[in-house]
Amino acid sequence: MGITKSETISVEKNQEVSLKDTFKEDFLIGAALNTSQIKEINTRALKVIQREFSAITPENDMKWEQIHPEPDAYFFDVADAYVDLGQKAGMHIVGHTLVWHSQLAPWVHEVKDSTDMADYIEKHINTIVSRYKGKIHSWDVVNEALNEDGTLRESIFYNVMGGENYIELAFRLAAKADPDAKLIYNDYNLWKPEKRKGVIRIVQNLQKKGIKIDAVGMQAHWSIEGPSIKDIEDSIIAYAALGVEVMFTELDVTALPNPWELNGAAVEQSYERYEGDPKFNPYPNGLTSGAKEKINSRYEDIFKLFLKHKEKISRVTFWGVNDGQSWLNNWPIKGRTNYPLLFDREFQPKSSYERVIALKQ
Repeated sequence: MGITKSETISVEKNQEVSLKDTFKEDFLIGAALNTSQIKEINTRALKVIQREFSAITPENDMKWEQIHPEPDAYFFDVADAYVDLGQKAGMHIVGHTLVWHSQLAPWVHEVKDSTDMADYIEKHINTIVSRYKGKIHSWDVVNEALNEDGTLRESIFYNVMGGENYIELAFRLAAKADPDAKLIYNDYNLWKPEKRKGVIRIVQNLQKKGIKIDAVGMQAHWSIEGPSIKDIEDSIIAYAALGVEVMFTELDVTALPNPWELNGAAVEQSYERYEGDPKFNPYPNGLTSGAKEKINSRYEDIFKLFLKHKEKISRVTFWGVNDGQSWLNNWPIKGRTNYPLLFDREFQPKSSYERVIALKQ
């Protein structure tokens, strides 16, 4: 199964059709790039990236374990290539992410003193943000600091420094290192009312202290079943009411069933016991027509909502360029075949792409 020739023909005939041009008056359209795409190894991928997207995010290459693996060692080769790629294409370049409890360099977990941790955060942010000052336009400053009930996650930063101190520090430092960059708090499941309250508390706390924060990033790892459009809309309205931009930073839509006990999009969750179970991998050779229509309708509903609130939304970024790249092929269960993006494994636009484009035609 999979995409048919008839589903791509209108796009192929009209090369002027693209996501970035279709929505250029509404919001930026972005994609997360993997290492091979950043290094411009895959020319097919590069062509789609340059044609379709106005913003880019590095999927993994600017996370702490990659860019700052030792206390006094930084690896900038891939990050430099990423920024160069974005500059050549005139794109909005996103830095992802400065402070996150996951994908940390192992040495960070050995830090026990609050002053030492603050010093390391300061060095980390100053070194990286200053290097790309005026080149990276937005930063995911703090990533996934909340539990599902809106309380603060007991991360290594929380446990060593206490409370929201590390969040305040990170935003202060980022603003000082590049005053013109947009600063974002980024997290998943921000459609949940309980978690929404936690985000509002963080934003208001920063604002009360005069600390710069420009946007809330809603990761948007969703499924064909949920969250509801109402819950998403309620969060858009609530965050915009704080006077910050709303960004959808990691959009994908899965049609695959997940374990009932799955909680959010925390990468540390793994369900090895379900590997190889066909119940959790029902479409290894392509979506059924029914499943495809559900994804098409879901994307159509999502973008209708985005357009309804376009004055509040500044960016919509897909978490990947095509289905083959998507992290959802291996999370939360490894070895599955997923179809969560608008381009198939051959970088061809899918019917969901055309449904989204058609909203503006």
